[in-house]
Parts: sequence; structure tokens; C-alpha cells
Amino acid sequence: MTVEELTARVRSGVPLAAALGIEVVSADAATAMVRLPASDLSMRPGGTASGPALMTLADVAIWVPLLVATGGADETRTAALTISFLRPAGSGGVLAEVRIVRQGRSTVYAEVWMRAEGSDKPCAHATSTWLRAAAP
Repeated sequence: MTVEELTARVRSGVPLAAALGIEVVSADAATAMVRLPASDLSMRPGGTASGPALMTLADVAIWVPLLVATGGADETRTAALTISFLRPAGSGGVLAEVRIVRQGRSTVYAEVWMRAEGSDKPCAHATSTWLRAAAP
């Protein structure tokens, strides 16, 4: 799938991702880079990306490599998401780098490092467990 196709799939599958303007920058079956652009919808008072926007970014970012691996037909679901906010992201865009750490028969475990565009310092770190959908 192209990054344009992945962005469209993410936005149709998670309407909040569309509202926030989340876009796929790069992806393969084990990693991805996803971007949250700055917008009034993603900001909190004080002019920095909000926690809910960063949690959405992390969750959507994890889905991207799974979509690549299945040609867009992934049916896994988030079971747990833990996030640590390390510093304010600032008022610009935020990049999320995801890595699928482990894929089992019934679960997927991944981590996401987020940073403000133009910065090397992380603003947030998330880990997540996803459950594979049971066969009908």
C-alpha cells in the first residue's frame, strides 16, 4: 500500500484521525512514521499538542504496520495503551515512530516514540498490546 492509501485507510477507519489530519509518512510491515499536524483541534491551552491527540496519534500509528502486513485488511483491536508524556510537544507538528516489537498468534505488542517536528528529543512514549480478531 502507498502512504496515500494508508492515510486514506486510517482516516476512514478512525474518523478522529481524519479530523486531526493524521497522515502516514512512511511504513512497512514492522515500522511506520506517522505525522500529526498542528491544528486548533489538537492543541490544548498553553499552545502544545494535547494528551488525547497524542494518544490518538500513538494508537493510529500502531495500526499502520499491521495494515501494511495485511494489505489493508487488519482486524486487530487495541487491548491496552500506556503513554508517558515526557515534555510538551510544542505548537508544531508531531512525528510518531512505531515499531512492532512482537507478533504472536493472538496478540501484537508495539512501542511508539513521539517527538516534535524538528526535535530529536521525545515528547511522549507509548506501549500497546493489540488483540487479533477471532475468526468468524
